[in-house]
Amino acid sequence: METITWNDFEKVELRVGTILEAVDFPEARKPAYKLKVDFGELGVKQSSAQITKHYTKEELPGRQILGVVNFPKKQIANFMSEFLVTGLADENGDIVLTSVDKPVPNGSKLI
Repeated sequence: METITWNDFEKVELRVGTILEAVDFPEARKPAYKLKVDFGELGVKQSSAQITKHYTKEELPGRQILGVVNFPKKQIANFMSEFLVTGLADENGDIVLTSVDKPVPNGSKLI
């Protein structure tokens, strides 16, 4: 494992946001949803997430998640991703979202 400095870690903008919308993303190579997430003062951003094994698109709106918001935009199929949705792989490699256990203001930075 490579060691990083505190300054390296401070460069990562891990922010909390609330999912506003989740829709199917049939153009993606692997099953995924397109998400719209409210990051407070940073605005509403969109991303894709391969989280279809553990979540239905109906249960996602209102859930707070952590995202990396200072990566450059990335094109995924015909869609432009504006942040990285974070999660952890379960024993089968399926993604479980990183979230908070109590509500915090949208845009709050992980410290």
